[in-house]
Amino acid sequence: MAFYKRSRVARDAPPLRRVLPLVLVVLASVLFVVFMLKNRAVAGPSSFPFPNLENPAAILADPSFKLKLPKQTLLSVSLDQRNRLPPRNTDLFPTLAKDHTKIVLYVHNRPQYLRAVVRSLAGVEGIGETLLIVSHDGYFPEMDGIVRGIRFCQVKQIFAPYSPHLFPDSFPGVSLGDCHDKDDPAAKKCNGTADQYGNHRSPRIVSLKHHWWWMMNTVWDGMEETRGFDDHILFIEEDHYIYPNAYRNLQLLIGVKPTKCPECYATNLAPSDVKFKGEATDMLIAEKIGNMGYAFNRTIWRKIHAKAKEFCSFDEYNWDITMWATVYPSFGAPVYTLRGPRTSAAHFGKCGLHQGQGKSGACIDNGEASFQLDQIDKILNIKPDWQVHIIKKQSGYQAGFKGWGGWGDRRDRELCLNFAYMYHVLADFLSSTLHLAPLAEGSITLQIIPRMEFIGTAMQIVPLEFSGLHLQLFN
Repeated sequence: MAFYKRSRVARDAPPLRRVLPLVLVVLASVLFVVFMLKNRAVAGPSSFPFPNLENPAAILADPSFKLKLPKQTLLSVSLDQRNRLPPRNTDLFPTLAKDHTKIVLYVHNRPQYLRAVVRSLAGVEGIGETLLIVSHDGYFPEMDGIVRGIRFCQVKQIFAPYSPHLFPDSFPGVSLGDCHDKDDPAAKKCNGTADQYGNHRSPRIVSLKHHWWWMMNTVWDGMEETRGFDDHILFIEEDHYIYPNAYRNLQLLIGVKPTKCPECYATNLAPSDVKFKGEATDMLIAEKIGNMGYAFNRTIWRKIHAKAKEFCSFDEYNWDITMWATVYPSFGAPVYTLRGPRTSAAHFGKCGLHQGQGKSGACIDNGEASFQLDQIDKILNIKPDWQVHIIKKQSGYQAGFKGWGGWGDRRDRELCLNFAYMYHVLADFLSSTLHLAPLAEGSITLQIIPRMEFIGTAMQIVPLEFSGLHLQLFN
């Protein structure tokens, strides 16, 4: 039967001479496209439908930008593959709530802290309705094991494949011939660009900003689970203890923000001053965006993403200070967030990320997180009819601060920009296929699809190689 079907297709197909001219036209078109891509001979943004970067919702996409990501290690490649695995626990939580807010927990290597955060998340009202995405800076088996043990919601793990922790003897880790401390590159004949204070890069330090930026770009623009998701995403860290009412409070804040505070860019679970527990009054608070328990939507992400060059070139190794000192001020107006009068998250621990683990002089902390929670901290404690009090005076880091340094090396800045572009360079063009309208005679459809492959997390076209010429003939 199979032989009979194949024979009939061959017998009924239009003669080759009718197909050949069309094939030649298509091949000529493909060769021209390949030549353009190979030589990056793109006239400018008008050649392809790239959006205007002045538009807050625009995607930063420079058609002339050449991706240059580090050569991956075996572990990096392996983790990159894990990033494509589907969420776990779908057997326990088969569907997500229609109005859910996704949660991203970004972690480094403080297992004693992560255990405390996971315990707190397990007690959050509504946690089973959403997806928890855990973003790892490098790979540490104990951290991986803690996350794999979560059973209270859907969980998706992603690993930064270009974390300095995964590159023991090459950039973005420590490379042979790198300058250290205040080395003079000319005298030492070493590689590196010092920061504004004369200090050379420390992979352990720069990993903080790299991870945050890679995570943001991946969560918003590089994951199947967030494709088409335009609503708010909540971001928390491994030393943020989350109160039982946090998710319900967040949902209410997101719901009232468009009418109560249309100028607010985000919502926060806690005050910008992490030591402050809140005003405990019957009003909503609009203030400077904090770095603990913050949530914003895709429109705001587009505004941030359009400032990639400012973010990546500012000599400051902390992502949050970079945002406060250069990105937010570039928006041209105060950047407010909306929060409740009582905190729904708390910072704990005494070990900073830059202090490291398992090294001489490392910070030692058992990670105990003990908070006195009142009953009001366990239930929804915000009302939608409350008025909004705006704190206009924004203290802390602002425009004009020149940065603490640590981010002067040209290679770090270039890698940072690569993270911003990796999901967008010619993405619209590459994701499309070449379709030709059927001919009137014989109704022939031709489709040529260039072979595309993933290099790290970036989709690249492979010049002069194709998955094949797919010729479909129909009567």
